[in-house]
Amino acid sequence: MLVTLTYTGPSATDLGFLLHKNPETAHVFDLSVGRAHVFYPVADDAQCTAALMLEIDPIELVRSKRFRGSGDGTLAHYVNDRPYASGSMMATAVGAVFRTAMTGRSDARPDLAANPMPLAIELSAVPVRGPVDLAARLFEPLGWQVTATELPLDDAFPEWGPSPYQAIRLEGTVRLADALRHLYVLLPVLDDAKHYWVSDDEVGKLLRAGEGWLAGHPERELITQRYLKHQRSYIDDAATRLAEADGVPALAAEGPVTPEAADAAGPAAGDDRAPLNRVRAEVVLGILRELGARRVADLGCGPGALLRPLLDDRAYVEIVGTDVSAGALAVAAERLQLGRLSDAQQGRVRLLQSSVTYQDDRIAGLDAVVLMEVIEHIDPERHAAVERAVFVAARPAAVIVTTPNREYNELYPSLSAGAMRHPDHRFEWSRGEFRSWATGVAGRTGYSVEFRDVGDVDERRGSPTQLALFRREDA
Repeated sequence: MLVTLTYTGPSATDLGFLLHKNPETAHVFDLSVGRAHVFYPVADDAQCTAALMLEIDPIELVRSKRFRGSGDGTLAHYVNDRPYASGSMMATAVGAVFRTAMTGRSDARPDLAANPMPLAIELSAVPVRGPVDLAARLFEPLGWQVTATELPLDDAFPEWGPSPYQAIRLEGTVRLADALRHLYVLLPVLDDAKHYWVSDDEVGKLLRAGEGWLAGHPERELITQRYLKHQRSYIDDAATRLAEADGVPALAAEGPVTPEAADAAGPAAGDDRAPLNRVRAEVVLGILRELGARRVADLGCGPGALLRPLLDDRAYVEIVGTDVSAGALAVAAERLQLGRLSDAQQGRVRLLQSSVTYQDDRIAGLDAVVLMEVIEHIDPERHAAVERAVFVAARPAAVIVTTPNREYNELYPSLSAGAMRHPDHRFEWSRGEFRSWATGVAGRTGYSVEFRDVGDVDERRGSPTQLALFRREDA
């Protein structure tokens, strides 16, 4: 299977920095399914095309225990359709070969990595099981223009009709990391097949790759079912977490109840206390009123849960929501009903695709900046970049940071020891660790800091969410 990705723009060969693959070199990677080749058929200042070609090794698929599933069935290891689940295998290759690019990280070209860019993706022969317009239904809501051409079963015998394969072209202005994550999730969805045995960690993979766009996708249910191979317990688990991400309270009918679901649904059945995610938002809004803030940014705003009450309060004259995901911002725009607002109301709101790890002059000098449940999604080695971007470059009068309290996790009976509350959390701080980080940031950047509890406080473990309020000392 062959996938090509083309960028047209000034200094187009900068695509190599984003993919972390030198255009002047042919790259070869040994994978569990065979061998992947990355090369550049075109690489000049106006256009750069990167090609990923996958050579499948059916013998290795037999030898690898990872792909056998359960049972003996020796003959079934050799006589099966696994080598033809090419969409799933190509998704595995994308995830392995372009792992760093999928995170959106590029130290050499951070601005290019953080912003949408004109891209064209060619998928040479993709197995598609379902309606002819399935590719359009999956990719168009994500900002792609889709051209899908059915391939004949045999060119010499047109009367035999079309094959189950399509040549697909995607064109759009999309952040590269988002484009790769779209492919990673949707290629096996098109095929409705996977070449390996699905286990419970598959839900985490789906949520990480689908962060910011899957929760609001109109085909969310189909994507979840196919990606998880129609395994009911996994589908219910994913549905619960996605509902929480979209701000819709929901619990799975089967399977475990996660702390993220408890945030949305409340502490316990029959308990009339407000859900933690609502309490957290109300506390943040209360602090913004306490500060007298009128110009506010929510960094990592996701689908816009905090933006809605800000827009409803006319005290806020400038409201900015930023996120790395164009899909999340599209959901936020729909939630805010921006297209139906008056010009005056629309003028109060800006939705910007931006990363909290990169300097962005568009959010500089505001009254307050909020990072609500954001810092734990960022690798610790990138925290210095967050500090520079928010506290040094943007330098608002106040910064509000909330994050989970790891010590409280043991009160969640469904959470195994040492596990974190969300599959995309890179870490979770204890109260001491959070205070140490926040105090250090304040001392280095000219802010004072105070700490507050969010949610019910346990005498020994503290509150489920911890909050730091930074105030600029010269404000």
